[in-house]
Amino acid sequence: QVQLVESGGGLVQAGDSVRLSCAASGLTFSDFVMAWFRQAPGKERAFVAAISPGGARIDYADSVKGRFTISRDNAKNTVYLEMSSLKPEDTAVYYCAAGRIWAMRQNDYNYRGQGTQVTVSS
Repeated sequence: QVQLVESGGGLVQAGDSVRLSCAASGLTFSDFVMAWFRQAPGKERAFVAAISPGGARIDYADSVKGRFTISRDNAKNTVYLEMSSLKPEDTAVYYCAAGRIWAMRQNDYNYRGQGTQVTVSS
């Protein structure tokens, strides 16, 4: 059974930094593209970042470029999202996802976690 478990969210101040983690089990982690999505209140779930199985290919949503960094540790079956210079508009539930193809649509990913809330106060 595949499980993706996010952690690291919470309440932070604007300008702060936070690191999210997503621990994967039940799959060959190093075979999968890993991605982060987020869903703000009243909005659709949106792509944040993705990283290829070996880490050579990375992409970000324009709204987070230069502020967020995605990385992975295949030995630990974990993907990370380092978020800095946080803004109130970054407030959302953040989800990780695992997929077999490179994609920016969540429906193209095979597995998704339950999410972790990040709230940025001004």
